[in-house]
Amino acid sequence: MEAVIIIDVLRRAKAEVVVASVEDKLEILASRKVKLVADVLLDQALKRSYDFIVLPGGLGGAQVFANSEKLVNSLKKQREANKPYGAICASTALVLEPHGLLKKATAFPAMCNKLSDPSEAENRVVVDGNLITSRGPGTTMEFSLVITEKLFGREKALELAKTMLFVKQ
Repeated sequence: MEAVIIIDVLRRAKAEVVVASVEDKLEILASRKVKLVADVLLDQALKRSYDFIVLPGGLGGAQVFANSEKLVNSLKKQREANKPYGAICASTALVLEPHGLLKKATAFPAMCNKLSDPSEAENRVVVDGNLITSRGPGTTMEFSLVITEKLFGREKALELAKTMLFVKQ
């Protein structure tokens, strides 16, 4: 659910979104047996740089992401280049936290005990410099709009929120 909403909102904002699979096939079996098709495999995706890297949630996906050394290294390079990155749901605690990629953050409620700094854990979306994190399925729209704001500005994010009936016009 999170992946689809994030992709949809960012594409509505006219972002060039590249969906990469960390496995050796383009078809991804996401949470709740939802089938998605990636644009490229991770190796191909890593041949270029990105303005923003975001990890969707889901326990299974987060575990796969955490075990991908290439993905983790790309996130570290993103941070070192002072470029934005983010994660939602289990990915915050299972991917970013163990690899030293978090400061203040939030995560899925059952995962917040894994955060080294839980001071922001109750917030729906947390922005800490170039890092944006969020709690889970119910906060994905807000998360996506905050990413949109980071990339394209507040006016664009508000315009999208109104167009999608997320806020009153």
